Amino acid sequence: MLGIVYTATSAMLALSVLFVLFRLVRGPSVLDRIMCLSTLSVLLVSFMAVEMAVRGDNAYIGVLVSIALLGFVATLTAARFAERRAHDLD
Repeated sequence: MLGIVYTATSAMLALSVLFVLFRLVRGPSVLDRIMCLSTLSVLLVSFMAVEMAVRGDNAYIGVLVSIALLGFVATLTAARFAERRAHDLD
């Protein structure tokens, strides 16, 4: 049963990565591309968490937290950049 759940979860995450990569390439603006990179980091953390759960191993929990924190800080930085840029254009 766990194998079926793992396969389904991995397939959904892989499909999500494909959609995000498509949007990354075709995104009309820089902010779209930045948000796609943020989403890719979340998908990476999700895939690693599923892999750790299946293996019953928690050796990479520090890596997961680091990647999640880095993605969060990058998203905040992009939002501040967009806010300042919009304010400067007004």
